[in-house]
Amino acid sequence: MTPLQSLVASGTKLWLDSIDPELVRVNREQGATGATSNPIIVSNLIKTGRFDDQLAALMQQGLDDTAVAWQLTDALVRQAQDVFRPVYEETFGNDGFVSFELDPLLDDAACTLSVDERRDQYIELGKKWAAGQLNRMIKVPATPGGLAALEELAAASVTLNVTLIFSERQYQAARDAIWRGAQRRKSLERFKSVYSIFISRIDVYTAQHVADLSPAAQGQVGIVNAKRIWQQNQQFWQDKSLPLLQEMIFASTGTKDPADSADKYVAAMAGSDIQTNPPGTNAAIQKMDGKSFTRMIDQMPAAEVLADIDQKVDFQKMEEVLMEEGLKKFAEPQKGLIALIAEKRKSL
Repeated sequence: MTPLQSLVASGTKLWLDSIDPELVRVNREQGATGATSNPIIVSNLIKTGRFDDQLAALMQQGLDDTAVAWQLTDALVRQAQDVFRPVYEETFGNDGFVSFELDPLLDDAACTLSVDERRDQYIELGKKWAAGQLNRMIKVPATPGGLAALEELAAASVTLNVTLIFSERQYQAARDAIWRGAQRRKSLERFKSVYSIFISRIDVYTAQHVADLSPAAQGQVGIVNAKRIWQQNQQFWQDKSLPLLQEMIFASTGTKDPADSADKYVAAMAGSDIQTNPPGTNAAIQKMDGKSFTRMIDQMPAAEVLADIDQKVDFQKMEEVLMEEGLKKFAEPQKGLIALIAEKRKSL
């Protein structure tokens, strides 16, 4: 059994943080059962030159740079969906999804739209890109505009992945909105939602802003935060008697500290729900001879570590800082993607 097969055997669903067709194929063979996309991934694929013919064909249709970006993203996501479609069918809709991220520029600092206008745009785009796509998840950020759109999208039977979650407040707001919308459906048979909690970025934050944490607590806040939200999610859905699981996605599982082992976050969250691991993290783990994962999702650090975290970490402030950083990391790659296509247009 390979390390990644061991991770899956522990109870974790392994999703790839890429829609590179080649990586999708390789990771599917290694046990991955889903994938997710974002503008950085699409930009990096364009830079390889492997998709020049597709780009040229889209440009010849008279599409502008933004439309080309979205059409190429749609095509790449569809390709990945085809690979994972058998998983979707075998699990009756519990797995086998590919996430499609809505326009990050809706939450760019330069966007002049009101929260209500952003909500309406998220609803319109979510319905558009979900139409006719069985194993596609629509990725909506846990921003004011994104959160405001969730109830209507859920009511319209859009399968949702709420991303950019850093705090219990964001998770609870997203979950409650989606559940309100789901209850307006004629049937809950295909109701599926996931909540992407970011982990390693939190430990980067505490290293910079909460330097007085004890050595035992520093580097553990992202894990503790994610496990607490996982516990809440388990408790909330326990009595709903739904046919499909409403799950957490453990995102940002690549380590940022060179001193950390590549499997730090992967091992800590093993045993339940979904991990979207960067390709480099999966590759590094596969090279760990004899590595075996066991269920750790419900194991917490010592009580004194938890007390130190609760005493010193202001989770509201953490959310504010990380959301500001996160939105820049969302918007800038989308601008970069459009600029890259403009450059390609000249060379092609």
